[in-house]
Formats: sequence, structure tokens, C-alpha cells
Amino acid sequence: MTVRVMRGLRIFIAGMAAALLLTACERTEERTDSAEAPASRTTAMATAEPVVLTALVWAPDWAEEMHRVADAFMRAHPQVRINLQFMIGNSVEENLKPRAATDSLPDIISVNASPYTAALADQGLLADVGTTQAWGQLLESLQREWTSPGGRRYGIPSGLATTLIYYNRDMFERAGISAPPTDFDAFLATGAALRRAGFIPLALSGGFPNMLGNGPFSYGFANLVAAKVPDWRARIADGSLQLDNPDGVAIFTRLRTLVEQKLVQADCLRAGYDATLRQFAEGRAAMTFQGTWAAGTLMNGRNMRVGVFVPPWNDKGQPLEPVLGSETGFAVAQRSSAQQREAAVQFLDFLYGPGMSIWQAKRQNIPPFRVIAPDVSGDRDLFALVEDMKRDAAGANAPGLYYSLLPVNTIDVLHPLLQAVLSGRQSPARAARALQDSIAEQARLSAK
Repeated sequence: MTVRVMRGLRIFIAGMAAALLLTACERTEERTDSAEAPASRTTAMATAEPVVLTALVWAPDWAEEMHRVADAFMRAHPQVRINLQFMIGNSVEENLKPRAATDSLPDIISVNASPYTAALADQGLLADVGTTQAWGQLLESLQREWTSPGGRRYGIPSGLATTLIYYNRDMFERAGISAPPTDFDAFLATGAALRRAGFIPLALSGGFPNMLGNGPFSYGFANLVAAKVPDWRARIADGSLQLDNPDGVAIFTRLRTLVEQKLVQADCLRAGYDATLRQFAEGRAAMTFQGTWAAGTLMNGRNMRVGVFVPPWNDKGQPLEPVLGSETGFAVAQRSSAQQREAAVQFLDFLYGPGMSIWQAKRQNIPPFRVIAPDVSGDRDLFALVEDMKRDAAGANAPGLYYSLLPVNTIDVLHPLLQAVLSGRQSPARAARALQDSIAEQARLSAK
């Protein structure tokens, strides 16, 4: 083989070796790139994954508006997703209890200001929401009501609340009634005059015991018991509150009297919350016993002039005691991750900030804030009436029992008692005794 051929062969072999080496390097780089790519993509996906919040909400008559608030929040905060669910049954507490017992509260949850919820907060189940903008704007009385004994600020109420008698002014005039009644006997006389004029005097939600508790029971307790027992809160707590007496029995007697004197609709015992609202709003009853949270529906009935007055569950010659509290509000679960709690707090500030007009315009309830914006929706006469009640309650320093202040298990006892008395299956005396026994039993259990 010639020298020239040998030189060419060496060059050829060297070139092939270099090419093979280059190819091997490229393949190694490709393998490295392909190995690193999934990790990079996983990191990017993790960064892009939204924070998911579960919200369990009590909104019997504004579920659609709550959906709209959640949608608006998610548009403004695309990194957060809200899984919206709604409570069912007769009370917030019956939805809370099984979840609290297993420490499985959702990230955002509806709660009431009550000893039960305050205890959940002090047990570490509810986060402190005192740093929110909404909390800073609350009425001082509501801040006190929503602060646990341990100092945890555990929720934001949807509004200042009471229950009132909404009435059809035209029906009152046609029945010859010139002014709302101011005591219970006068209320019964008003109902009789409306019945003689051919009207159903009162639409009552007998099928929804929550309203029987918020309405007739609370005003009965305020005027017949709390007015005479100024330390009633302490007596509920230690179990010494006496209801097996004429005043306690009278709470239930007055409820039964509404049926005996034919002041309520024929299907009262089956009438749910929504059905009762519709009955009044459609002009099929002269009065209804409902909360300020339903003002948007009731004050704007079909071709109706509507007024409101404080339910006169007081005896003749005695002052009318106001029942004033707060609406169901919202809390944040402490067990949620720090990221979820931060997002949940953002949602609360949105709910009571940019999103408030969405649901308040429909409900026309009374905002829970120290300063009410001039563009807030609602009837100014109703607002003024509640403002007067606020002053009266502050002067007495003892607002009447908003029934959620009862022990949570006693509320479960009270619901069927109210319906049994309304139907005549239970006597007022036995109902009062059963309620007293439940309060005492819950105090004994709490003391253990």
C-alpha cells in the first residue's frame, strides 16, 4: 500500500472517529435534555396550578348571587378556584357539627355568632380573620359578638339582623287598621280584623323551624324572659335558667295562639321559607314574620306598598324589647394550608368589598359596617327602624335572645318543640320544661 493511500486511510479513520464521537455527544445531550424536560415541565405545572378552595355556604335565598360573586372573584384572581357548595337542612349548626367533630371543615364556611362557634375558634378549628379589611369596618358591637372568649376574631357577619313583621299597607287600610299594633293583644286584634276583611293575616314558615326560632321564639324570650332576667346569658351557660314557669310557658303559648285564632295560613305547618316569602310578595297574606335579610324580596312585592314594624310580643303596658343580632357570616378553617387561608381571606375581602353589591342589591339587608355607603340598596324606613332598635338595645345593654345563642344541641331540641306546639302535638308547658331540661343538660356536659 503506498504512503499516499496509507495517509488517506488514516485521515479517513480519524474523520470517522470524530464523527462517531460527535454523534455520541449529541445523543448524550439529547438524553440529558429529555431527562431534564419532565422535571422542568413539572415545576412549571406546579407553579401554574391554582389554589383550590372549598366553600360551604348557607344561602337559602341567594345561591345564584353567591355563584356570581365566586365567578367574579375567580376572574379577578385567576390563580384561585372556588368549589362552591351549599348547606341544607334547618340550620347552619347541623351542617357544622359533623365536620367540626372530624376536623374536616371546608376552607370557607358559613357560621353564626354563638357560643358553639366561639368554642370551635378557641379549639383552633377556625382562623383569626381580624386582619381583613372587612373586620376593620365592622360595627364595634358586632366585633365583640364575633370575638371568642380566647380573643380569636373568628368570622365576618353578612349583616346586622333582626326579624320584623312585614305588612301590606293596602290590606291594613282596607281592614280599617290605621296603625301597627304595639303589644301582643293588639296584634291578635289586628289579625282578627284582617281575617274579617277576608285576608290571611299572617304567613308563617311553620315548615322551616329556623324561622320559628328567629321569629316568635326570639321575641317571646326577649319580652317574657330576658326582660325580667338580666343575667339570662350566664344562666344559659351554667344551666340555671328557669323556663318551667308562666313566663317560659308563655313563649310557646303565644306561638300556639296564632294557630288557635286562625291568624296563619292553612298550610302553615308545611310552609317552607321560600313559599312563605312568595305568599307575602304575591299579595296572598297581609303580614309575614321574616328577617331583615329577606327585605329585597318582601319590600318589593307585586304592586304592593309594604311597611315594617317590630313584632309586639310584649304585654300591654310593658316596653317592647328589641331582638337584635347578626346574620350568619363566614369563617376560614385553620386546618387549611397557609396558601389556602391567604386565598380565603382574599375572598372574604372581595365578598364584602367589590363583590358586595352583587348580593346585597338582591337581599337589601343591612350591612354590618360602621359606615353604610349611600349607594347601598334597601328601604330607608326599614334601615331607620333598625337604627332605633339598635339605640334601644344599646341603652338596655341587653338585646333579646337571637336564638343561635342557645347551646347548639339545644337548638336541635327546640326546632321540633316549636313545630309540635304549633301543630298542637305538644303542650306549651311540656315544651318549656323540655327546653329548660336541655339547657341544663348541655351546661352539665360542658362542665365535664
